[in-house]
Amino acid sequence: MILAQALAVITDARGQIKVPEWRPNSLTDTVRTALRDLPVAGGDGPAIDADWGEADLTLAERVYGWNSFAVLAMKSGVPEAPVNAISGHARATCQLRFVVGTEVGDIIPALRRHLAKHGFEHVEVIDSGEVEFAATRLDPDHPWVRFVAASLTRTAGKPPHILPNLAGSLPNDCFSDILGLPTIWVPHSYRGCSQHAPDEHVLKSVCLDGLQLMAGVFWDVGAGGTP
Repeated sequence: MILAQALAVITDARGQIKVPEWRPNSLTDTVRTALRDLPVAGGDGPAIDADWGEADLTLAERVYGWNSFAVLAMKSGVPEAPVNAISGHARATCQLRFVVGTEVGDIIPALRRHLAKHGFEHVEVIDSGEVEFAATRLDPDHPWVRFVAASLTRTAGKPPHILPNLAGSLPNDCFSDILGLPTIWVPHSYRGCSQHAPDEHVLKSVCLDGLQLMAGVFWDVGAGGTP
Protein backbone atom coordinates (compact mmCIF):
# COMPACT_ATOMS: atom_id res chain seq x y z
CA MET A 1 0.00 0.00 0.00
CA ILE A 2 2.83 2.40 0.87
CA LEU A 3 4.69 1.69 -2.38
CA ALA A 4 1.53 2.12 -4.44
CA GLN A 5 0.83 5.49 -2.84
CA ALA A 6 4.45 6.58 -3.27
CA LEU A 7 4.28 5.76 -6.99
CA ALA A 8 1.03 7.73 -7.21
CA VAL A 9 2.78 11.00 -6.29
CA ILE A 10 5.23 10.63 -9.20
CA THR A 11 2.53 10.99 -11.87
CA ASP A 12 -1.20 11.50 -11.92
CA ALA A 13 -3.71 8.96 -13.21
CA ARG A 14 -2.96 9.76 -16.86
CA GLY A 15 0.82 9.69 -16.52
CA GLN A 16 1.49 13.43 -16.23
CA ILE A 17 4.76 13.86 -14.35
CA LYS A 18 4.60 15.57 -10.94
CA VAL A 19 8.34 15.70 -10.14
CA PRO A 20 9.24 19.33 -10.99
CA GLU A 21 12.83 18.56 -12.05
CA TRP A 22 11.56 15.88 -14.45
CA ARG A 23 9.52 18.36 -16.48
CA PRO A 24 11.81 19.60 -19.31
CA ASN A 25 12.04 23.19 -20.53
CA SER A 26 13.35 22.29 -23.99
CA LEU A 27 10.11 22.02 -25.98
CA THR A 28 10.81 25.17 -27.98
CA ASP A 29 8.81 26.64 -30.86
CA THR A 30 11.40 25.26 -33.30
CA VAL A 31 10.94 21.74 -31.93
CA ARG A 32 7.16 22.09 -31.94
CA THR A 33 7.27 23.17 -35.59
CA ALA A 34 9.40 20.16 -36.52
CA LEU A 35 6.96 17.82 -34.76
CA ARG A 36 3.78 19.46 -36.04
CA ASP A 37 3.23 17.20 -39.07
CA LEU A 38 5.11 14.16 -37.85
CA PRO A 39 2.99 10.95 -37.98
CA VAL A 40 3.20 8.90 -34.79
CA ALA A 41 0.20 6.59 -35.15
CA GLY A 42 -1.42 4.41 -37.78
CA GLY A 43 0.02 1.97 -40.27
CA ASP A 44 1.85 -1.11 -39.02
CA GLY A 45 3.20 0.46 -35.85
CA PRO A 46 2.05 0.24 -32.23
CA ALA A 47 -1.14 1.96 -31.14
CA ILE A 48 -0.81 5.28 -29.31
CA ASP A 49 -3.04 6.04 -26.33
CA ALA A 50 -4.36 9.54 -26.96
CA ASP A 51 -5.45 9.81 -23.30
CA TRP A 52 -2.02 9.12 -21.80
CA GLY A 53 0.63 11.70 -21.01
CA GLU A 54 0.64 15.49 -20.87
CA ALA A 55 -2.87 16.65 -21.72
CA ASP A 56 -1.81 19.94 -23.37
CA LEU A 57 0.74 18.34 -25.74
CA THR A 58 0.20 16.67 -29.10
CA LEU A 59 0.96 12.97 -29.52
CA ALA A 60 4.25 13.78 -31.29
CA GLU A 61 5.26 16.25 -28.57
CA ARG A 62 4.61 13.63 -25.88
CA VAL A 63 6.68 11.00 -27.70
CA TYR A 64 9.63 13.11 -28.89
CA GLY A 65 9.55 16.32 -26.87
CA TRP A 66 8.70 15.32 -23.32
CA ASN A 67 9.68 12.97 -20.51
CA SER A 68 7.69 9.87 -19.62
CA PHE A 69 7.72 7.73 -16.48
CA ALA A 70 6.81 4.06 -16.44
CA VAL A 71 6.58 1.23 -13.93
CA LEU A 72 8.21 -1.71 -15.71
CA ALA A 73 7.48 -4.25 -12.97
CA MET A 74 6.36 -4.41 -9.36
CA LYS A 75 6.05 -7.16 -6.81
CA SER A 76 5.08 -7.89 -3.23
CA GLY A 77 4.86 -11.36 -1.79
CA VAL A 78 4.60 -14.31 -4.18
CA PRO A 79 1.82 -13.60 -6.70
CA GLU A 80 2.05 -17.18 -8.04
CA ALA A 81 1.34 -18.63 -4.59
CA PRO A 82 -0.25 -16.03 -2.28
CA VAL A 83 -0.67 -16.89 1.38
CA ASN A 84 -2.73 -15.35 4.17
CA ALA A 85 0.08 -13.07 5.34
CA ILE A 86 1.37 -9.58 4.61
CA SER A 87 4.73 -9.37 2.87
CA GLY A 88 7.41 -7.40 4.66
CA HIS A 89 8.58 -5.64 1.51
CA ALA A 90 7.46 -4.44 -1.91
CA ARG A 91 9.53 -3.44 -4.91
CA ALA A 92 8.96 -1.64 -8.19
CA THR A 93 11.33 -1.30 -11.14
CA CYS A 94 10.75 2.02 -12.86
CA GLN A 95 12.09 3.97 -15.81
CA LEU A 96 12.27 7.60 -16.86
CA ARG A 97 12.58 8.27 -20.60
CA PHE A 98 13.93 11.79 -20.85
CA VAL A 99 14.80 14.48 -23.38
CA VAL A 100 17.19 17.45 -23.45
CA GLY A 101 16.58 19.75 -20.52
CA THR A 102 16.74 16.95 -17.94
CA GLU A 103 19.80 16.86 -15.67
CA VAL A 104 20.86 13.21 -15.65
CA GLY A 105 22.76 13.47 -12.38
CA ASP A 106 19.73 14.92 -10.59
CA ILE A 107 17.10 12.39 -11.71
CA ILE A 108 17.45 10.12 -8.66
CA PRO A 109 18.09 12.92 -6.11
CA ALA A 110 15.08 14.83 -7.43
CA LEU A 111 12.90 11.77 -6.94
CA ARG A 112 14.17 11.29 -3.40
CA ARG A 113 13.40 14.95 -2.58
CA HIS A 114 9.94 14.67 -4.13
CA LEU A 115 9.07 11.52 -2.18
CA ALA A 116 10.36 13.02 1.07
CA LYS A 117 8.23 16.12 0.48
CA HIS A 118 5.16 13.86 0.34
CA GLY A 119 6.10 11.89 3.45
CA PHE A 120 7.74 8.86 1.83
CA GLU A 121 11.29 9.25 3.18
CA HIS A 122 11.28 5.56 4.14
CA VAL A 123 10.78 4.44 0.51
CA GLU A 124 14.27 3.51 -0.67
CA VAL A 125 15.28 4.66 -4.15
CA ILE A 126 18.09 2.61 -5.69
CA ASP A 127 19.86 3.55 -8.92
CA SER A 128 19.91 0.64 -11.36
CA GLY A 129 23.62 1.19 -11.92
CA GLU A 130 23.23 0.89 -15.68
CA VAL A 131 25.11 3.16 -18.07
CA GLU A 132 23.30 6.47 -18.45
CA PHE A 133 23.46 8.63 -21.56
CA ALA A 134 22.72 12.33 -21.60
CA ALA A 135 19.89 13.29 -23.93
CA THR A 136 20.93 15.14 -27.09
CA ARG A 137 19.19 17.18 -29.74
CA LEU A 138 20.35 19.01 -32.87
CA ASP A 139 18.35 22.10 -33.80
CA PRO A 140 16.05 21.24 -36.74
CA ASP A 141 17.21 24.51 -38.38
CA HIS A 142 20.91 23.57 -38.17
CA PRO A 143 22.73 23.94 -41.54
CA TRP A 144 23.71 20.26 -41.55
CA VAL A 145 20.08 19.25 -41.03
CA ARG A 146 19.08 21.32 -44.05
CA PHE A 147 21.97 19.86 -46.10
CA VAL A 148 21.14 16.22 -45.34
CA ALA A 149 17.39 16.79 -45.72
CA ALA A 150 17.98 18.29 -49.18
CA SER A 151 20.12 15.30 -50.17
CA LEU A 152 17.53 12.79 -48.98
CA THR A 153 14.82 14.70 -50.82
CA ARG A 154 16.78 14.58 -54.10
CA THR A 155 17.31 10.82 -53.80
CA ALA A 156 13.84 9.84 -52.58
CA GLY A 157 11.88 12.41 -54.53
CA LYS A 158 10.05 13.46 -51.39
CA PRO A 159 11.04 15.28 -48.17
CA PRO A 160 11.92 13.25 -45.07
CA HIS A 161 10.25 13.47 -41.69
CA ILE A 162 12.64 15.32 -39.38
CA LEU A 163 12.76 14.33 -35.71
CA PRO A 164 14.63 16.73 -33.41
CA ASN A 165 15.80 13.73 -31.40
CA LEU A 166 15.47 9.95 -31.36
CA ALA A 167 13.31 8.13 -28.85
CA GLY A 168 15.93 5.63 -27.76
CA SER A 169 18.98 5.16 -25.54
CA LEU A 170 22.08 5.88 -27.59
CA PRO A 171 25.50 7.30 -26.56
CA ASN A 172 25.15 10.20 -28.99
CA ASP A 173 26.47 12.64 -26.39
CA CYS A 174 29.95 11.19 -27.04
CA PHE A 175 29.81 12.85 -30.45
CA SER A 176 27.57 15.87 -29.91
CA ASP A 177 28.76 17.02 -26.47
CA ILE A 178 32.27 15.63 -25.97
CA LEU A 179 33.52 16.01 -29.55
CA GLY A 180 31.23 18.91 -30.44
CA LEU A 181 30.03 17.29 -33.67
CA PRO A 182 26.56 17.88 -35.15
CA THR A 183 25.06 14.40 -35.51
CA ILE A 184 22.24 13.32 -37.78
CA TRP A 185 20.74 9.85 -37.62
CA VAL A 186 19.04 8.38 -40.69
CA PRO A 187 17.09 5.33 -39.45
CA HIS A 188 16.45 2.48 -41.89
CA SER A 189 13.35 0.86 -40.50
CA TYR A 190 9.57 1.17 -40.38
CA ARG A 191 6.95 1.41 -37.64
CA GLY A 192 6.05 -2.30 -37.66
CA CYS A 193 9.62 -3.61 -37.24
CA SER A 194 8.98 -4.80 -33.64
CA GLN A 195 12.33 -3.33 -32.65
CA HIS A 196 13.95 -5.11 -29.66
CA ALA A 197 11.24 -7.78 -29.71
CA PRO A 198 11.88 -11.49 -30.49
CA ASP A 199 10.36 -10.99 -33.96
CA GLU A 200 12.40 -7.88 -34.83
CA HIS A 201 12.91 -7.69 -38.58
CA VAL A 202 13.77 -5.45 -41.52
CA LEU A 203 12.24 -5.33 -44.99
CA LYS A 204 14.21 -5.75 -48.21
CA SER A 205 12.51 -2.65 -49.60
CA VAL A 206 13.67 -0.62 -46.59
CA CYS A 207 17.24 -1.92 -47.02
CA LEU A 208 17.20 -0.87 -50.69
CA ASP A 209 15.90 2.59 -49.77
CA GLY A 210 18.61 2.89 -47.10
CA LEU A 211 21.39 2.01 -49.54
CA GLN A 212 20.14 4.55 -52.07
CA LEU A 213 19.64 7.32 -49.52
CA MET A 214 23.02 6.93 -47.83
CA ALA A 215 24.86 6.60 -51.14
CA GLY A 216 23.26 9.92 -52.08
CA VAL A 217 24.25 11.56 -48.79
CA PHE A 218 27.89 10.44 -49.04
CA TRP A 219 27.99 11.52 -52.69
CA ASP A 220 26.70 14.98 -51.83
CA VAL A 221 29.14 15.31 -48.92
CA GLY A 222 32.01 14.41 -51.25
CA ALA A 223 30.79 16.76 -53.98
CA GLY A 224 31.39 19.80 -51.75
CA GLY A 225 29.15 22.64 -50.74
CA THR A 226 28.77 21.29 -47.22
CA PRO A 227 28.08 23.62 -44.26
